[in-house]
Amino acid sequence: MSAVTILAITNLPEIKPGNDLLAYFLRCEPALQKGDILVVTQKVISKAENRLVRLDSVEPGPEAREIATRWDKDPRLVELVLRESAELLRQDRGVLISRTQHGFVCANAGIDLSNVDGGSTACLLPLDCDLSARRLAEGLEQALGFAVPVIISDSFGRPWRLGITNVALGSFGLKPLLDLRGTEDAAGLEMKATVIALADTLAASTELVVGKTTGYGASIIRGYSYTPDQQAGVRQTIRPMADWFFS
Repeated sequence: MSAVTILAITNLPEIKPGNDLLAYFLRCEPALQKGDILVVTQKVISKAENRLVRLDSVEPGPEAREIATRWDKDPRLVELVLRESAELLRQDRGVLISRTQHGFVCANAGIDLSNVDGGSTACLLPLDCDLSARRLAEGLEQALGFAVPVIISDSFGRPWRLGITNVALGSFGLKPLLDLRGTEDAAGLEMKATVIALADTLAASTELVVGKTTGYGASIIRGYSYTPDQQAGVRQTIRPMADWFFS
């Protein structure tokens, strides 16, 4: 591998519920080529799948109102966080950290108000991020005649580190983990624990060209030699709760 190039897709329009994403990516600029990996932001997928909820349609329950009062938050948003969460893990200093129905641990169950309509509508995560990636990847392969792995990305914070970075919420068509256990390092020492979060690494790299204020909702990673996989998805990368050191 001599070089990896990350290219922003420049002609993707503002996505609305029901839009045919496959049709957009079949005529995207730059055009998809064999060997490319397509990385699509969560918000593009969520908008197309109508995972949008107007806040004025939400009736907060007693728990949401109590939490909202304690932390000076919008009770309607808190209600959505509770609905989208399998478990509320922490609430402190106005921050709600939950484990989503998908198994992701993040702030506000991944719900976001930015880049929708100015704050009146909440954007929820896709119901099944791996399935969303699979549908798009299979449609692209059928139309183009070659495989294009798809990664769905979103920005998450990280424990004990400042700043956010992109991670993969869903993927299809490539192995999301690069397992180096049993191989030797440059000095000949056998690696016993090294498993690279490949899908996350690829998702994070696209932030360099997509950003948060560019208006770009997708990008192409070109030149990376990935291992194809038609079974594994990001769900495979979620650490089982039995293995949590901190809770």
